Amino acid sequence: MPIVTVQQGPRDVELKRELVKQITDAFVDAYRIPAETVHVWIHETPADSWGVAGKLTADK
Repeated sequence: MPIVTVQQGPRDVELKRELVKQITDAFVDAYRIPAETVHVWIHETPADSWGVAGKLTADK
């Protein structure tokens, strides 16, 4: 059972639905496994809780 973890900032639920579908489809195609065996976990981190290049993402 593949488990895919996506770490990202908050996104709209429709975008997350599409992401989960496309990731699942990629595993089904590549590994020839049932979609029911693919688990996708999305961990969302608020923009004020992570940074890039020395700055909080919320400050960009």
